[in-house]
Amino acid sequence: MRFKGLDLNLLFALDILVEEGSVTRAAERLNVSQPAMSASLARLRQFFGNPLLVSQGRRMIPTAEAISLQRELKPLLGRLDELIAASTAFDPARSDRTFRICASDYLVAVLFNRLVIRLQHVAPSVRLDIVAPSQQAQSELDRGEIDLLLTPQEHCVEGHPTELLFAERHVVVGWSGNRLVQKPLTLDAFARAEHVAVRVGQANRASFAESQLASLAPGRRIQITASSFTSVPDLVVGTQRLAVMHRLLARVMASRLDIAWQEMPFPFPDMQQMVQINRARRDDPGLRWLVSQLHAATWALLAEHVESLA
Repeated sequence: MRFKGLDLNLLFALDILVEEGSVTRAAERLNVSQPAMSASLARLRQFFGNPLLVSQGRRMIPTAEAISLQRELKPLLGRLDELIAASTAFDPARSDRTFRICASDYLVAVLFNRLVIRLQHVAPSVRLDIVAPSQQAQSELDRGEIDLLLTPQEHCVEGHPTELLFAERHVVVGWSGNRLVQKPLTLDAFARAEHVAVRVGQANRASFAESQLASLAPGRRIQITASSFTSVPDLVVGTQRLAVMHRLLARVMASRLDIAWQEMPFPFPDMQQMVQINRARRDDPGLRWLVSQLHAATWALLAEHVESLA
């Protein structure tokens, strides 16, 4: 890195040269060759217009200019060491960092309440900027503008580290007064019913469920298309319509609305819910910590779900 034409690495070299009074010993400390250290001294002399170190016998004596420069440099280099150390560590209890996360309203509804409760206790000043999936989300992760991308495996961005959060099942949801969900659902009844579907973002991208249904249940009668998962239950209440949605979300919504669900009437693949980090930040301690908090919140969610079904 250069500042006003000076390679800032040379300032470290100057500090060691003045301390050691020897090009050879300074080269050994910095683990570079003696010719490379001599070249660094030559560049420093040219930049500052001063010999900086003058040979006297076997030692090199710093000039008054060199001593003055080192006196000013010492606290700056010390502060830089502290800054570098701080950048390689992360203290959630003291951090006020803002993390930008791309996540669907489904994940916000079923998972993020547990996450924010955890963060309130262990990282009270950490902030989350949650953005909805969009046509730009993948390129924003690629450019490092999103810290974490939470998405089904099919929509992951190639070339970036990816971890599985959990596998999600899908169920058929309807108003509890809908006779179709009052008993085990047949494939024929599913095919004849009117449906509510979800397409995501401004690009109107098919959700995981809709992508699967396009081949597993062609000709399905879609009466309403929604732009969010959490709006689906409101659109089936009081009607005979059905919707295919995440089982965890159906459980959450059934505690708030008059809905019920049935298992899918035909084999349906699980959705692999993934989390991605930009490859340049795979070792970012803050992001690794946040991913660990997501995993912990996920374990708590799944444990609660298993207990509720027991």
